Amino acid sequence: MVNIGDTAPAFTLKNTQKSDVSLSDYAGKTVILAFYPGAFTGVCDKEMCAFQDNLDNLNSSDATVLGISVDSPWANAEFARKYNLDFTLLSDLDRDVVKAYDAAFVGLGGIEGYVCANRVVIVIDKNGVVQHRWVAENPGVEPDYDAVVALAASL
Repeated sequence: MVNIGDTAPAFTLKNTQKSDVSLSDYAGKTVILAFYPGAFTGVCDKEMCAFQDNLDNLNSSDATVLGISVDSPWANAEFARKYNLDFTLLSDLDRDVVKAYDAAFVGLGGIEGYVCANRVVIVIDKNGVVQHRWVAENPGVEPDYDAVVALAASL
């Protein structure tokens, strides 16, 4: 399990343009990893829009949001387009990052064996150290966005 105080596990995933994006690309910045179960699933829509609504505050604090799901780059691209998301959405098709960050959820929508991302928020400081970890009790629960933004601004 990735705990507060741990070095954030490195990763490289595809963005909506199918280009590689690595956590190391954001060295020296505060990074919020926002794992979400799936595009166009109601609560995920609200979550990503809430991060978008806070993006100016986060950017002024030299913080960035990376949304991570097991959805394809094409689904994430349409999701970003529909909601005018100005931050990067990444596709964890092999679920390696979901597993590395202990963010897996099994059985979404009653589909036995289906593994997706749970709703998990990880805040990583400028030195690559995990400073915050929040895990939803179930995918229908949203994080405290104000607390996440305030923490990111303080780092």
